[in-house]
Parts: sequence; C-alpha cells; structure tokens
Amino acid sequence: MSSLVGFIGFGAMACRMGANLRKAGYDIVAYTPSGKGGDGSVRFLPTPRALAQEADIVLVSVPDDEALDKSMSGPDGALAGMKSGGLLINTSSVAPETSVALAKQGAASGITVLDAPVAGSTPEAESANLVVLVGGSAADVARAQPIFDAIGRLTIHAGPSGSGSKLKLVINGIMGATLSVVAESVAYGLASGLERGMLFDALDAVPVISPHHKRKLKAAKAGDFSPQFPTRLMQKDMRLLMTDAARQMAPMPATAAATQSLSLTRRRYPNEDYSALFAIMEKMVANDTP
Repeated sequence: MSSLVGFIGFGAMACRMGANLRKAGYDIVAYTPSGKGGDGSVRFLPTPRALAQEADIVLVSVPDDEALDKSMSGPDGALAGMKSGGLLINTSSVAPETSVALAKQGAASGITVLDAPVAGSTPEAESANLVVLVGGSAADVARAQPIFDAIGRLTIHAGPSGSGSKLKLVINGIMGATLSVVAESVAYGLASGLERGMLFDALDAVPVISPHHKRKLKAAKAGDFSPQFPTRLMQKDMRLLMTDAARQMAPMPATAAATQSLSLTRRRYPNEDYSALFAIMEKMVANDTP
C-alpha cells in the first residue's frame, strides 16, 4: 500500500509537486483555507489537524511565517494531529529561526521536522527538476529522500535545522539582486536610445546573463509577467534575508538596494512575476510598456 502524503497548502508549486508524487506512486490529500487548489482531483480535508491525523507524511507549502504558524499551531494545527514518529517536511520559504523553532516544537512530540525549501519555479516543479535544500540530521534527510527524489533532480543537505532556510535565502537574494541589476541595465540601454528588440535579444545571447534571468528577459520583452515567482513572495524572501543578515552582522548593501526596488515592484504588481520590475524601469525611462 502506498504512503499517503498530506499537503498543507496546495498552490502553484505544491500542486505540481503533488502530481509528481502521484506519478511516483504516492497518494495525495490536501488542506487549504479555501478547500480549493490544483485541478480538482485531490481530496481536501477540513483542517491541518485532520490532514495530519490521516497522512503518513505531511508536506507544507505556505506563503510565509505567519501562514506556517497558523497551520502548525493550536488545536486545529498539524502538530496537534501528528503521531510520534511522524515526518513533517516544510518546503515553505521562512525565516531560519522559524525553521529551528518548528523543529524543536516537533521534537518535543517525537515528530521529525525538516526545513526543505526548493530552488526553482513552476516549470521546474512541473518537470520534477527542483533542487531541494534541506536542514536537519543526515538520518532524517535519508528518511525523506524518496519524497525529494520524486519532486526534484538534486537534494542538497545544507546542515542542521534552519540551514535549508538559510541557503534558500542566499539563492533568492542572488536571484532578486541580479534581476534588479539587469533591469537597471535595460533601463540605461533604452534611455540611451538602443533599439528595444535588439537590446533584449543581445542580452539573451551573452553568457553573463543566467538561464533563469534570460527566461525573465524573454518574458519582459513580450510584456508577459505571468507569475512563476510572484513579487509578493520574492520581496518577502528579500526582507527575510536582510533581517537575518543584520542579525548576523553580514553587510549586504547591494542586496539592500535591490530589496527597495522589489518593494516598489510588490506595491505595483504584488501577484505578477517579480520580473515585473522590468516594466517599472521601462516605464520610468520610456514612459511606455509593451
């Protein structure tokens, strides 16, 4: 009999991970506050506790620290429903101290908690090409490895609890700060009179732009900011990074500047892809967007 994986949160990333787990032979149930998500083929349960009581493994994919606490704690929270010996995998991008606290909270009840955020957007989630960034003991990571193999192409054991969350912030900080620089460079090129199509095509051809950001450039050229990674989530991760960097006394002035640009993008385009920063910069210099 296949294991039952319960998803708390079943949005754009989670439903794709769920589809790949089903292909690998797992059964899936889910909980969302709305009772909706995915393509309608998954059974939804009324509370996180009800889900945790039924599932063999609980996988969490929620937007932020506040949503995580709401789904984990209290009489209807997942921790109240999990049995001793249970496995909880948190793929949400949250503050490192939140991940450490959740692991301690779980351990007090005999529950194994791994922080396992993923690198990749919806295309990688759909094709099972995510990189899973895991914090926890080596033995616990090995226990969860079949799940990680079903949703991703690579698992990186980053260290003890909280390390997966830290590594996720490092990666997303690079993504956000680099996109900000590329958007500024595009703005300069347009303001200086370079032809728009040539500029975007040239940047797509040169090796200094990463494959991820080339994908964003192609979308920006077409004016398509359909959310693969919504601005509200990218800006949230940049905020978490800057908060923890200040705690660690790690100077990050360039990242701080990029966070301001992404805060502006979130105010204007919270639910569009974070590459909507290109639209803001183009509007500033050309008073026109595609």
